[in-house]
Amino acid sequence: MAALAGVMLAGSAVAQSVVVRSTGPSAATYPQGRKLAANASVVLKAGDHVTVLDKAGTRVLSGPGTFTLNGAVNRDQSGGGTALAAVMTRGAGARTRTGAVRGAPTGPVAAPSGPENVWYIDVSKGGTYCVADPATLVLWRPERTDEGTGKLLSQDGSMADLTWRAGSALKVWPAATVPVVDGQTYTFSNAVGKPVKIRTMLLPSVPEDEVEVAAAMAAKGCNAQLDLLANLASAEQSGG
Repeated sequence: MAALAGVMLAGSAVAQSVVVRSTGPSAATYPQGRKLAANASVVLKAGDHVTVLDKAGTRVLSGPGTFTLNGAVNRDQSGGGTALAAVMTRGAGARTRTGAVRGAPTGPVAAPSGPENVWYIDVSKGGTYCVADPATLVLWRPERTDEGTGKLLSQDGSMADLTWRAGSALKVWPAATVPVVDGQTYTFSNAVGKPVKIRTMLLPSVPEDEVEVAAAMAAKGCNAQLDLLANLASAEQSGG
């Protein structure tokens, strides 16, 4: 908990919610990663859209208006907490001998907008990612119909060639040849799209509470994962 002190609001031991995305005139007041105490009031102007995560799940607050973050307000979504628990589950994939991950679809499927798990690294976008367990870190690609290849290069010079099986979106990070180092930057490149930068931030411990996990990610600057949580809220609100 001491590592999270920098993002805690004064007088609040445990956050009621965490801002995972914020746009509009009040974005500076409610920046991504801000922790909000129980019963806090969020005052929004026209054009504001603030996505918050709490124990009930994620949802978007749209201005103008004043929103009190209490149980009555936060539990207006059906199944939000269930969806949140699913996307934040650790160890969702099992390693195979080839370095792929079991449980991936085997037939052609439409490319999803993002990983189905917050601990997967999206190689199509890159960004800063918090890592719970380097030994089980997974790389995710959106296009899974055909076989895919790529190259992972660390700033220390270590490198690995990667191959995804046709029908698989998941690949275990090649830790034996490219170690996962706290604060290290890596470049992923393939024949499709521009190279992307991936920065890994190791978490010494992972809280059990989803809100505190999001707060830990915010403290480490793992905005790629906060964006994924915000996308979950947008999908739920639109019925996706």
